[in-house]
Amino acid sequence: MKVDLSGKVAVVTGGGGVLCARMAEALAEAGAKVAVLDLRKEAADAVADRINSAGGTAIAVAANVLDRASLDAAANEVGEKLGICDILVNGAGGNHPDGTTAREFLEKDDLDNESAGRTFFDLDPKGIGFVFNLNFLGALLTTQAFCKPMARRGNGVVINISSMNAFRPLTKIPAYSGAKAAVSNFTQWLAVHFSHVGIRVNAIAPGFFLTNQNRALLTEPDGSLTQRGKTILSHTPMGRFGTPDDLLGALLFLADDSASGFMDGVVLPVDGAFAAYSGV
Repeated sequence: MKVDLSGKVAVVTGGGGVLCARMAEALAEAGAKVAVLDLRKEAADAVADRINSAGGTAIAVAANVLDRASLDAAANEVGEKLGICDILVNGAGGNHPDGTTAREFLEKDDLDNESAGRTFFDLDPKGIGFVFNLNFLGALLTTQAFCKPMARRGNGVVINISSMNAFRPLTKIPAYSGAKAAVSNFTQWLAVHFSHVGIRVNAIAPGFFLTNQNRALLTEPDGSLTQRGKTILSHTPMGRFGTPDDLLGALLFLADDSASGFMDGVVLPVDGAFAAYSGV
């Protein structure tokens, strides 16, 4: 199956990151004109430059997914330079240390032991709020900013980036797991809400991929695995971390109306069978 997105305009938030940068490139390789949105303009510029150098069409746009005015300005810029968005990829997301516990399990001795690090009872509401806002509210606000013209026209595609954490919460990261569960729930809600105006809404739920955000948690400086990295791979039947290219089939499939035109409200795992494995 060959996916042809010629004539389409794709918008990718978090487009300067490892995974979303590759998604932006793949959409351009399929013929779409791509707007690479990122809080860090220099990161978006680098991705857009690679796309343009390879013969595609891309622009870099600075945008804060938590600031509606910034998103509206980005939507106006994309509309003027590329046209109305056809495919929106809500890829911006991440975690925060203040929403993360130091240990996997709480022990009684931890309650009065400062050396135990951050326990559940020490989690900072501001850190938790940051994680929920970045992952959930960022997707909601971006969809508001870009999808009204889609609704008026009567067609469009939204692809959210959830996580396997949404299906099975991981130890130590309650805020991120809960936020991604909200993204999956929002995907289903929005698919129903938009169903009468021709906009399909689905999500991709990646398993474990090495990115700039988690590399230090999963690998040692010499490239060997940390204990957490070993635990993850021992529970991933395919025995490896995902690569950015592993997400592209799901992305292009969901973006193409001719391939997935009757798929709506789906959260598609790409996880090396992590969710299927009981550990036994």
